[in-house]
Amino acid sequence: MRKGGVILYPTDTIWGIGCDATNAEAVRRVYDIKRRDDSKALICLVDSDARLQRYVRNVPDVAWQIIDCADNPTTLILDGAVNLAENLIAEDGSIGIRITNEPFSKELCYRFQKAIVSTSANISGESAAQNYGDIAPEILEAVDYVCWSRRQEHKPHQPSSIIKLKADGEVTIIRK
Repeated sequence: MRKGGVILYPTDTIWGIGCDATNAEAVRRVYDIKRRDDSKALICLVDSDARLQRYVRNVPDVAWQIIDCADNPTTLILDGAVNLAENLIAEDGSIGIRITNEPFSKELCYRFQKAIVSTSANISGESAAQNYGDIAPEILEAVDYVCWSRRQEHKPHQPSSIIKLKADGEVTIIRK
């Protein structure tokens, strides 16, 4: 990933396509692999509160309350994205970001020391890959590396909840 590579990896939700969230060319490759319009934002994962604050200008207090109370993986869409690839940031200046607590993706984020793109491992509009065996061959062939962790797993996984928090205090639940 430090050289712009794209990976497939298990996350705290479903299998994801990932790359360095600060590398615009790597982010463009992810859009190409998914055949996704770059006007549709991607999310990223971080390993800690401190890393989250590196990528969002001002994290609202309600965001910390949601993070502390969430029973399931929850992605927050926050205003004021900074220090990320421009093609990862939505037109309104927001970013979808989640602190992962799943051991593999948390360690990956920690070792990489940057935010990592985390978008479902599928062609845009098709079903998300809950497990490694669900990933389409064309996705497997398009990435530079496939992580070995949890490849044998066969159990249901769900995408994260998504909550949009506006700077003015408005809260919108995008996905439960």
